[in-house]
Amino acid sequence: MNTLMTLLMQPAQGGQSSGSGTIPLLFLAGMFLVMWLFMIRPQAKKAKLQKQFNEGIQKGDRIVTIAGIHGRINKVNEDGTMQLEVSPGTYMTIEKSAISMEYTQALKKRTEGVADKK
Repeated sequence: MNTLMTLLMQPAQGGQSSGSGTIPLLFLAGMFLVMWLFMIRPQAKKAKLQKQFNEGIQKGDRIVTIAGIHGRINKVNEDGTMQLEVSPGTYMTIEKSAISMEYTQALKKRTEGVADKK
């Protein structure tokens, strides 16, 4: 048994070089690069766009929340909330983070398309 362990623990003879550990290291670095390019970077970019969108919202803008509630901004509060008018005389207080950028932009495209047809 000791002879077998001694043979297995000895370095291989022949054409193997001591740099054989660089290939797995390069493969691991490549995996991290691909993960960063396809997962982390796009999410960070989308978060940045969402933040800019939320900062640009002002009174009178028509928005859609992530729950699908349509309305017009009546008042923007300093604590990160806003008053949303869902129908004449009916108001809701919502968080700024509850506004859906995708749904709101789709609403703007639809309303612009209808206005162009008239």
